Amino acid sequence: MNIKKSIVLRVRVAFLVICLFACAIVYKICVIQITDGEKWKAISKERRIYYRPVFATRGNIYSDNESIMATSLPFYRVAFDPTIADAQTFNAGIDSLSMLLSRFYGDRSDDYYRRKIKNARHAGRQYIRLNSRQINYQDKKMMAKWPVFRGGKNKGGVIFEKVEKRFKPFGMLAERTIGFINEDKNGAGLEYSFNNNLAGTDGEALFERIAGGSKPIYDGTEVKPQHGYDIKTTIDINLQDVAENALYKALEKTDADYGTVIMMEVKTGEIKAMANLGKTKGGYIEDYNYAVGAQGRTEPGSTFKLASMMALFEYAPEVNLTDTIDTGNGRYRIKDTYMTDAKINGYGKITVQQVFEKSSNIGVAKLMETHFGSNQQAYVDYLDKFGLGNTLGFQLDGEARPFIKHPQDRTWYGTTLTSMAIGYETKFSPLQILALYNAVANNGTKIQPIIVKEIRKADKVVQSFKTRVLVEKVCSDATLKKVRGMLEGVVENGTARNIKSADYTVAGKTGTARKVKNGKYVREYSTSFAGYFPADNPKYSCIVIIDSPKGVNVYGSDVAAPVFKELADKAYARDLEMHKSLRERVTPNKESLPLVKAGSLDDLSTICNRLGISNHPKTTDEEWVKVQPGRRSLDFIPNPVLDGKVPDVVGLTLRDALFILGNQNLKVNVQGVGKHVQKQSLEAGSTISKVKQITIVLS
Repeated sequence: MNIKKSIVLRVRVAFLVICLFACAIVYKICVIQITDGEKWKAISKERRIYYRPVFATRGNIYSDNESIMATSLPFYRVAFDPTIADAQTFNAGIDSLSMLLSRFYGDRSDDYYRRKIKNARHAGRQYIRLNSRQINYQDKKMMAKWPVFRGGKNKGGVIFEKVEKRFKPFGMLAERTIGFINEDKNGAGLEYSFNNNLAGTDGEALFERIAGGSKPIYDGTEVKPQHGYDIKTTIDINLQDVAENALYKALEKTDADYGTVIMMEVKTGEIKAMANLGKTKGGYIEDYNYAVGAQGRTEPGSTFKLASMMALFEYAPEVNLTDTIDTGNGRYRIKDTYMTDAKINGYGKITVQQVFEKSSNIGVAKLMETHFGSNQQAYVDYLDKFGLGNTLGFQLDGEARPFIKHPQDRTWYGTTLTSMAIGYETKFSPLQILALYNAVANNGTKIQPIIVKEIRKADKVVQSFKTRVLVEKVCSDATLKKVRGMLEGVVENGTARNIKSADYTVAGKTGTARKVKNGKYVREYSTSFAGYFPADNPKYSCIVIIDSPKGVNVYGSDVAAPVFKELADKAYARDLEMHKSLRERVTPNKESLPLVKAGSLDDLSTICNRLGISNHPKTTDEEWVKVQPGRRSLDFIPNPVLDGKVPDVVGLTLRDALFILGNQNLKVNVQGVGKHVQKQSLEAGSTISKVKQITIVLS
């Protein structure tokens, strides 16, 4: 019995405790709801409403002719407040709206969208995202006309949440030069280097947290964003396209590791093209800016011989291009190593000019030993004078620092002077080497390359970038004359004869430098060509680097120089300022008139006037004429073309003859080979028969 009483007592005590706990909960609820209700409502509202940044629209990046290279396009996510629309509007349009949403997104049935919207309206949810897919501006305009949505945000409840995406109209063109910037504000290229200008200043707006997300509250406290500035670059889209295509073909042909091309205007320092392609499993893409960055900083090889020869002529101006050097049998001992030339058995005794044209390592080494052997510091001092020891201060972040050894360095050996002279034991980026060649083309003035010309807000220029001189005069005029003659000789008679042009002159230097792997030089090469054109009046300078090409012909002349030539040809063809006028290119002999028989009056008059040949049209009404040569002039006699009559095409070019006969609906049979019509089968002036066929014979 005592046990029973003990159990009952314990149960009663437990029940009493539970009752007391339940009463305490009820009491606390009453306190929260009634006594402290306003306090907790205020806290809830404070936490539910918050400020969110409204991102500024990023500025555009333009080419030199103001073609858009990168821009921000608006995209939208579609959200909805199903509680906004009145019952009549909602009920009348929900079926059509659901069907349109289903058809547009194509991922769910119209019944799914109908239930989703109705359930949210019934539950009083003020925000639902209809679909995560982003739509463009045209889709937004279309959706804004749909049932319910056409009431807009305030009456229909539709919410178009703006999301901006960076878009490049030219696709992968100049991709690394344009660059990128990520959410952590890290990146590369123009997007990163000019982010402070492009990004603008974000605004902010009040948002309310609601079930399913958040919605903006437009109460007048929002701060509007200040949109980013635009930047106008110096890039020429057409030349950039040619540079990338030419580089891609060369890399693919030689299975090289990477390549870069830079083209610059001599006088302004404006970069017109900058292409960088690296090998990946999927092919070649712009994954790094080898033209500027540390990965492209390499031993330049023979293109550096320009700096060495400039130093030589400055230190020893008595050295002439006609002086001779005995390069021997192509093998020369320097301390405990041997230096070799590309030609088996060597070049023997050659001039200083030929040393450069043939790119003789031994010839350059002997010149350096003779003149700088007892004063090696002087050689390095001249390199510093040329501005090679400093960075260029280029507008893109990440410019590699040049590396030049000094006699005080621990790594300076007995062979360092001669190694540096031919482009080893130093390191430069391609842009830094190009700046030196550009200085030679620019009469000795070394200028800072630029890739951005202006920062603008709409049409207003906020900041402009002008040419900045880095070194007023890298060398004397006498030295300039010598090295420019040597550079032209490389293309005329030397290692780059394969890119010689009949239309314009080129000056430049090939380079083939062995690569270092695991501390040793291996038989892999970095090939290059640097130069400028037209050599007599330089307009552009250019450098091409092809790294680690495979195959038999892996020299700069075989791999890099043809890329230079393709780009130079394109630049020359589209730049009329570089073309010599017909008067300059042709010296007319007025005592001997050209043999012209017939043609278009306008064409013949224009050509004769430009060549300075006297001509006398006997008519201005006829399009076609015959030519009657006088003693010192050409007379143009009318050669009318009449409907229904066989025209006289003797003396005309084949193109003109086909044009005239075709307009007369005559079928033409061409015989013979030549440029002009000698005979025609139908007599000129006769009526065209039903056969309508004529044979012309060329001579």
